[in-house]
Amino acid sequence: MNKLQSFQQFLATQSVQVPTASFIVNLLIAAFLSFILSRVYVKYGESLSNRRMFARNFMLITMTTMLVIAIVKSSLALSLGLVGALSIVRFRAAIKEPEELAYLFLSIGIGLGFGADQRAITVIAFFIIIGIICLKRFSHKFQDNQNLYLTISNQGPGKVELDAIVQILKRHCIGLNLKRLDETKDMMEAAFLVEFKDFNDLKEAKEDLQKLKDSIKITFLDNKGIY
Repeated sequence: MNKLQSFQQFLATQSVQVPTASFIVNLLIAAFLSFILSRVYVKYGESLSNRRMFARNFMLITMTTMLVIAIVKSSLALSLGLVGALSIVRFRAAIKEPEELAYLFLSIGIGLGFGADQRAITVIAFFIIIGIICLKRFSHKFQDNQNLYLTISNQGPGKVELDAIVQILKRHCIGLNLKRLDETKDMMEAAFLVEFKDFNDLKEAKEDLQKLKDSIKITFLDNKGIY
């Protein structure tokens, strides 16, 4: 009984008051860095999803992570309670591409750093990572010439084969890059990064693809502009 009381007293005394001024400064800096991260992701990301919509979550994730860490580090009892609380949480985010997960981890990392009051090392690491991302993007300038995301999906019996789609695109595109392929017994969805010489080539490619099957779904996502 004495050991239990001693442990309870230990938990009660292991509490540190978080400085309000320092917390506010860290929170504002974390929000600013997450804003920069969102702009970098929108401009330099290669994900096929709506990057602008996805990037809106970075600031909220960063600030929430910092809040949790700042509170948890002030009390051992809270940190133990957090372990139990997180054990019942189930995340069901639809992350289809590794790049999205990488940026989410970076957002969480910013929140962790500022929540632990490691301001200098977090800022330095952030700008080094952003610099590497920008340099990597500039070293792959050939991808800038491909100006459209093309998604082709088909469901039901008699699905369209990937080889038939690729052959049509090769005839009309001057740049073709398969980015993602999801295929089951009754469904096929392929995502390409393509480049067309002009709008007529795009139109002809669309018409030839539609001839493969009436139920085929074709989606063009503008990256820079068709013309």
